[in-house]
Amino acid sequence: MSGTHDGMPLPSRVMAAPMAGGASSTAFVSAALEAGAMGFVAAGYRSAAELGAQLEEIKARSAVLGGAPFGVNLFVPDSAPVDPQAVRDYAEALRPWADRLGVAVPEPVLDDDDDYPAKIRLLLEHPAPVVSFTFGLPSAEDAQALQAGGTRLWATVTHRAEAEAALALGVDALVVQHESAGGHSGRFLPGEPPATDDAAALVAALARHIPLPLIAAGGIMSPADARAAYDAGASAVQLGTALLRTPESGARPVHKDALGDPRFVATRMTRAFTGRRARSLENAFLREYDALAPDAYPAIHHLTAPLRAEAARQGLADGVNLWAGTGWRQASTAPLQEVLAPFLAAASER
Repeated sequence: MSGTHDGMPLPSRVMAAPMAGGASSTAFVSAALEAGAMGFVAAGYRSAAELGAQLEEIKARSAVLGGAPFGVNLFVPDSAPVDPQAVRDYAEALRPWADRLGVAVPEPVLDDDDDYPAKIRLLLEHPAPVVSFTFGLPSAEDAQALQAGGTRLWATVTHRAEAEAALALGVDALVVQHESAGGHSGRFLPGEPPATDDAAALVAALARHIPLPLIAAGGIMSPADARAAYDAGASAVQLGTALLRTPESGARPVHKDALGDPRFVATRMTRAFTGRRARSLENAFLREYDALAPDAYPAIHHLTAPLRAEAARQGLADGVNLWAGTGWRQASTAPLQEVLAPFLAAASER
C-alpha cells in the first residue's frame, strides 16, 4: 500500500508517529510493522549508540516481514543560544517542587546537540529507508549525503514558509503537523500556520503550493479524520496520540492512565516541561510553571527530567509531561493492530 503525489510513492499510507521519550519502543515500532503500518524509531534524547542498537533490531524485524517500511526521526539541534540566567532562574523556581518529590534540581545543561552529528554518521554508515527531521532541517551537505545512500528525507513542517524551505532543500516528503498534535510542535521558522480547524485543512492549504507528498499529522484520531486528510490531498496520515494507550506503547503507565482519567479536562501548549512549545494534558505542574518557563530547549528538558521521572515513579500524574493531542479522549487501550486496522482499511478505500 502506498500513497503517491506527482508520481512519487510513499512506503505506506498509515504511519505510527515517532514519539521520543520511550513511547516508540522497539515493541511498539515492531507491532506497527506487523500490523501493516509504517513505524518510526524516535531518536530524540537517545545517544547514537542507543539509536544504533534499536535500528539494528527494527531492521531485522523489517526483514522478517519482507521489508516492512520504517524510518528514523531525528531532532535537529537549535543553534540559537539560550539565556543562562533565565535557565538558572527557572532552576531556582523548580526547587520547591523538587523538594516535595524528594529529588534535587540538576545543574543546568546549556549546550546539548542530542548527539546529532554522531547520529548522522551512523545513518550514513547504516542507512534507513526514511529519515525524518523535526525542529529544523538538515544541512544541504548532510541531506545530499543521506539521499546519495538511498535514504528518503522527510521534514516536519507547520506552515508554508517551513514547507517552502524544505522543498528548496530537496526533501522527498513533508510531515504536515497541525497545532492539535500532542507533544512538541515542530515549528522552526518564524510565522504562524494558517487558521485551520484540523490537519486536513492545513494539508489542503499547503497542497496548493507545495508539489511534494504530504503526510497529515495532528488530531488523526479516527478513520473519518484519515479520510478527510486523504480527501484534502494527504498521501498518508501519521498517528500519535491515537496509539499512546495501546499495550505496545512504551509510554509510562502514569501517562497512559492520565489519558483515561476524567479529572484531566483540557490540553494546553506549554514550555514548562522542556523549554519548547508542546501540547500536554493540563496538570498541576503545567499550571504552576507555564508562565515561568523560558524559551530554552533542551536546557529546561534537562532541568525537569529527574523531577518528571520521580513523579512518574511515584505515580503522580500532576508532575509528568502528559503529552496529548486535542482528541486524546478517543485514544484506545486496544492492541495496536486492532487500533490500526480501521485506519488501514480507510487508506485502502482512497
